[in-house]
Amino acid sequence: MQWRAGTVVEQVRRWPGAVEYSVALDEAADPPVRALAYTAMVGEPAVGERVLLNASALLRGLGTGGLAFVVARTDHLPADPETGPGHIVKARYTPMQQMLLAVDEQDSPHHADLADADDLAGMPVVVADLHSALPAVLAGIRSTHPHARVAYVMTDGGALPAAFSRAVAGLADAGWLASTITVGQAFGGDHEAVTTHTGLLAARYVVGADVAVVTQGPGNVGTGTRWGYSGVGCADALHAAEVLGGHGIALLRVSGADLRERHHGISHHSRTAYGRALLTAADVPVTTLPDAELDALVREQLRTLVDTARARLTVVEVPADGLLEALHTSPVALRTMGRGLDSDPAPFLAAAAAGVHAAALTDSAVSGRP
Repeated sequence: MQWRAGTVVEQVRRWPGAVEYSVALDEAADPPVRALAYTAMVGEPAVGERVLLNASALLRGLGTGGLAFVVARTDHLPADPETGPGHIVKARYTPMQQMLLAVDEQDSPHHADLADADDLAGMPVVVADLHSALPAVLAGIRSTHPHARVAYVMTDGGALPAAFSRAVAGLADAGWLASTITVGQAFGGDHEAVTTHTGLLAARYVVGADVAVVTQGPGNVGTGTRWGYSGVGCADALHAAEVLGGHGIALLRVSGADLRERHHGISHHSRTAYGRALLTAADVPVTTLPDAELDALVREQLRTLVDTARARLTVVEVPADGLLEALHTSPVALRTMGRGLDSDPAPFLAAAAAGVHAAALTDSAVSGRP
């Protein structure tokens, strides 16, 4: 951990749960840096206030959005929050641990609803490798079922604080997300849950969701090895959906612009998670891609994946008509691995196709009820 001290120069922008600042470091030769403060943890520093920063990822140039993080305010302590129920600790045994009320713990008003809950009753569960797929999945869902209630179940493979995601804030503000449920060590959602299993059950019985989307927070981890990446957790999420009676939908990570061979077409992340780690059946939506050569490659890779997978994968063809138009309605920017919709439409079309398929499976879509 690399510490830096500095003084707040200005507030750059804010969204629910987080404020971004420009901070002048004590090292006079260094230019100001962007630093993020999570308001639930450190409050809101004022211009001219001194702060302590964790600058480790920033100094190493890692994919954290080019940010340092405010660890503490040297001259001001945030007021203690009101004492209330809840004793589930997340980011456990770190200096920034949080004590929170989990939706599934005994103090929760929803504990009785979840105590013996064991069945998702066929609720579609879309599982994605990357957080950036979330808005595109929602665009696909809404193109078929504009009134669907969608819960985002955020796992802890990437960012732990939900407030790091401007996409989640924007989707919630636009009414596209009914609720965010942070599970495992992730925290800061509308509801906390101890496991992915209780997060999914809360989506059904507390949020009343028609569809759940499960993916890690922003910032996946990868090592360039077959198994050393956080997206392998997609298999675990699909296992949870299956054991609880949900309808698992495996979203393919696809790219036509990624120059790395292991990620071109269907990423090896999807091929490993769904072909090797997954032990239960799942649907795999696919749609026609505008690049004919890429489309042919994806279908060839998908045939191999289905033929060699340990689990039964059912390929579902989703018409491409209307998908691009649906993606253009997103209230938040569509970007993945530094690329937008125009430069690499494939990942967003694959995500939207998964959303369309999920929406078609909902009871409310079939009945036509809002």
